[in-house]
Amino acid sequence: MHTMTAPEIRIPLSALRRAATPAANGVLLDQLGRPLRDLRISVTDRCNFRCTYCMPRDKFGREHAFLPREALLSFEEITRIARVFTGQGVRKIRLTGGEPLLRKHLDRLIAMLAEIPDLELTLTTNGALLARHAANLKATGLHRVTVSLDALDDAIFRRMSDAECGVGEVLAGIDAAQAAGLPVKVNMVVRRGVNDQEILPLVRHFRGSGHTLRFIEYMDVGSSNGWRMDDVLTAREILARIHAEYPLEAIGRDVPGDVAERWRYVDGGGEIGVIASVTQAFCHDCSRMRLSPEGKLFTCLFASSGHDLRALLREGRDDAALAGWIGGVWHERGDRYSELRGTASAPAQKIEMSYIGG
Repeated sequence: MHTMTAPEIRIPLSALRRAATPAANGVLLDQLGRPLRDLRISVTDRCNFRCTYCMPRDKFGREHAFLPREALLSFEEITRIARVFTGQGVRKIRLTGGEPLLRKHLDRLIAMLAEIPDLELTLTTNGALLARHAANLKATGLHRVTVSLDALDDAIFRRMSDAECGVGEVLAGIDAAQAAGLPVKVNMVVRRGVNDQEILPLVRHFRGSGHTLRFIEYMDVGSSNGWRMDDVLTAREILARIHAEYPLEAIGRDVPGDVAERWRYVDGGGEIGVIASVTQAFCHDCSRMRLSPEGKLFTCLFASSGHDLRALLREGRDDAALAGWIGGVWHERGDRYSELRGTASAPAQKIEMSYIGG
């Protein structure tokens, strides 16, 4: 066993607040000087899992009213919006849900988005349907996939996901993605006393696989999961457990705005990531906007309300008008929920992650 001082994670300085300006060198900035770089598009609010931290069955049971199909943005509308966003500085689009692979003919949308120049196109999935779709997703233009997997132990996995699917189906999806040539990241949401004993089994399984395993602090997303700070296993604790068996060294982040701090195994076994949005908030360089399935824009994962882009779209506004409106929404953005968590300024009611994506 290796002893260690718990690894340091960069602590953002929220006090370093830049002057608000609509643009600098042609870059659109919000009230904290943050550029718009990433758009997360939720293509459906439906999911085949009922994860306890996201869509608990007692809140999302048979009686729950999901969005009707006619309310959803069409693939043509999504693609048009994506093109407008790239003109505003967006360079990466992530397709989310719900479970995005439940949206019929999603490969058509990917093919349409893949025609947009200089755009990284990614998808987040629970992996249950990935084995049957991976090859086609790659062939139509998807660049990368992120798979959620909270345990290797099937009983723990089923308790957390509350799904008919087992771990084997998710692992088969990961294998299919790798065979298709899609780089894979694996996300584990860690909840103290629920699945934290699965950290090291997942590390052992994915070390040397070429896949990046990322650990996410249990977050207070939405208003349905009964979140308590006592349930959070901190990034520092997660890293200490891993380092005790497999020594780590810090890499940092690829670019400002990335959510994960990167660490690599000293022995060359690959790398992991830690997303510490509860204990080490990274609001200060968040560059993400979110689009809901029926066309509302949200400026924060923890927002309580959105901005109706679909109404403008269906009123027949031209691209210049849409771009100006989107620019105005971003320019007025001052969200930093994770830095305000627990204060009177933080919103009490928040949108559900199953509706807007992670």
